[in-house]
Amino acid sequence: MTTSEQILAEVNEIFKDVLENEDLVILRPSTAEDIDEWDSLTHIQLVVGIEKHFKIRFTSSEINKFKNVGEMCDAILNKLEK
Repeated sequence: MTTSEQILAEVNEIFKDVLENEDLVILRPSTAEDIDEWDSLTHIQLVVGIEKHFKIRFTSSEINKFKNVGEMCDAILNKLEK
């Protein structure tokens, strides 16, 4: 069974790859305001990368509701458990 910690670790690797920053460490409370490289374009790339990696799909309204990385990870876990 996948845990939220495992999801966060995998999401962190996707962020490192998309944002081209190997030193990046994201945490559950992290937001785009906390990370210089995370802008509207990279946000789309991050969502697409996460969807491909986990083989899930987010709706536009789900994406717009994410307030931080933790909420995104919770949504991933929720989709994986279905």
